[in-house]
Amino acid sequence: MVTELEEFKALLDDQYTWPAPYLFKFIVPKEELKTLETLVEGNQITEKPSKHGKYIAVSFTAVCNSSDIVLDMYKKVSTIPGILSL
Repeated sequence: MVTELEEFKALLDDQYTWPAPYLFKFIVPKEELKTLETLVEGNQITEKPSKHGKYIAVSFTAVCNSSDIVLDMYKKVSTIPGILSL
């Protein structure tokens, strides 16, 4: 049985020729922004606050050497309470 993670990895490998730039997008509670910034340090991020300022949309492009690097980033940020990965 193929898991969602394996399907996503296969899709990444089908759509990208590594190394390649990959656009990461997240929505994070405002109070967790510093945690996310620490985890993605070294990447130039773009931030956009929500209408009421409770959440911040964060995006950045990173050159990844493989789909495993992309998956590792998603695993790393998944530890942040309330984060949504887009």
